[in-house]
Amino acid sequence: MKKAICLSCVVPQWELERRIALIKDAGYDGFEAHHPASDDEARQIKTLADKHGLTVHSLMGGTHWRLPLSSPDPQTRKQAIEGVEQALHFAAVMGAEGVLVVPAVVNEQTDYKTAWDLSLQSLKHLVGVAKRLGVQIWVENVWNRFLLSPLEFAAYIDELNHSANSDGDGIVGAYFDVGNILAYGYPQQWIRLLGKRIKRVHLKDFRINEHRFVYLLQGDVNWREVMAALREIGYDGWLTAELPPYPHAPDEMVRDTARHIDRIIAGV
Repeated sequence: MKKAICLSCVVPQWELERRIALIKDAGYDGFEAHHPASDDEARQIKTLADKHGLTVHSLMGGTHWRLPLSSPDPQTRKQAIEGVEQALHFAAVMGAEGVLVVPAVVNEQTDYKTAWDLSLQSLKHLVGVAKRLGVQIWVENVWNRFLLSPLEFAAYIDELNHSANSDGDGIVGAYFDVGNILAYGYPQQWIRLLGKRIKRVHLKDFRINEHRFVYLLQGDVNWREVMAALREIGYDGWLTAELPPYPHAPDEMVRDTARHIDRIIAGV
């Protein structure tokens, strides 16, 4: 499996090349980029990744919570779609294979059925954009009160892929976040049920009784079972850490996390 970290987690106060050089020095194979502000920034990230022998394997879009694809307001939804279109464009510029997308947000203003229908409508449009750009869309499980079971998550992805014509099959997948699931499920069970739909994996740990995220190997994730499930479904792709910097010596979080991922891959 390939080891990565979110660029946004890597000593944000440092200048960009120093951050990317640290990723390489710590032993990662690549990283997940943030949503750049411009084509120039996207090209700069790609150039520096190439210089240091790293892969920009994915991009995390930045408008999904503020501008949900499920918003009942047509103007907000239009802006949300445009934000993902921009993210898909930047991913193509950086050579990233896909974009992480938060599909919907259920709240007091948007009920579950409305979120389901409107987000599917938005994403079916975006599938066409992704196909033209040669980029995939990866739906992540987040705390958005949506897609609350693995069977539902699978059905949602299948509907989107079914809506594409035959050469678009598989353009939508799951970006599975191991730590996010632990608040209401067991990651190894979700992995086995989602199966080949999983295209990327986020790593973070979680303490159930404290209901909070912690660094890898410090929480209640059963990493041995998680890795067994990933291998069972034939997943051999990117494992990407999504963790905040340490308050002191933030570069050490990057190095420590690389070693923790090595232990997780080895079976802990």
